[in-house]
Amino acid sequence: MFFNNVTEHRFLVNFSKYRYLLNELVKRDIKIKYRRSVLGIFWSFLNPLLTMVILTLIFSTIFSMDIENFPVYFLTGLLVFTFFSAGSKGAMMSIRQNASIIKKVYVPKYMYSLGVVLSNFVTFALSLIVLLLVMIGTQAPFTWYILLSIFPIIFLIMITIGAGLFLATVTVFFRDIEHLYGVFLTMLMYGSAIFYPVTIIPESYRWLFELNPIYAIITMCRFCFTYGQMYELKTFLFAGASSLILLILGIYFFYKYQDKFILYV
Repeated sequence: MFFNNVTEHRFLVNFSKYRYLLNELVKRDIKIKYRRSVLGIFWSFLNPLLTMVILTLIFSTIFSMDIENFPVYFLTGLLVFTFFSAGSKGAMMSIRQNASIIKKVYVPKYMYSLGVVLSNFVTFALSLIVLLLVMIGTQAPFTWYILLSIFPIIFLIMITIGAGLFLATVTVFFRDIEHLYGVFLTMLMYGSAIFYPVTIIPESYRWLFELNPIYAIITMCRFCFTYGQMYELKTFLFAGASSLILLILGIYFFYKYQDKFILYV
């Protein structure tokens, strides 16, 4: 392990010491996001709802025979991907955007990245209310399996933090990553079967989806919200292992290079 007992103790002490700052960073990011917006945080409800309605009108006729309850199917995938996309991309920029503060005041640098991810999680959590309302409107099955969505959501937080910390580290030294990551997110979106069924993909290429942890998390959430069923164990294990590995890698690279940030930001 890259952490020893002394490092772990220092990490826990620092996290406890700056926990209040983390709360303030989350509040700041939310305020900045909705600053000068007439509807404010209400956009957390309206934006996914409008997107779902528009794309449901477009795609539901195309995939009506292949997808059960398309509105819930689509919205579940959209919310998961949007959180990962916004959280990881925001964390990627967090060190550079807070460079002036980092140069003047000591604060554990991961707090900035973590704050961005958590502020996006607040938006995600509010959007889940929209998902539940759409489930009611479309008469989707409400079963106790919805409670099991806590596991894919935890995996989603882990993988977003891990990706965010890794990207924040790399972006400090290689700023072209900002543009390349936008292209990657577009590819990832189309490779996560958000608005189409994976059955339309030739079988010889479906293994690519099985290597996509975001698709695995989306699939788990769809079993909970769309189908009211238990997700498969292999999907659970793959999503959990992928999320843990990426989280560890993100922490490792961030911790290894964070002392050099001051020279490049």
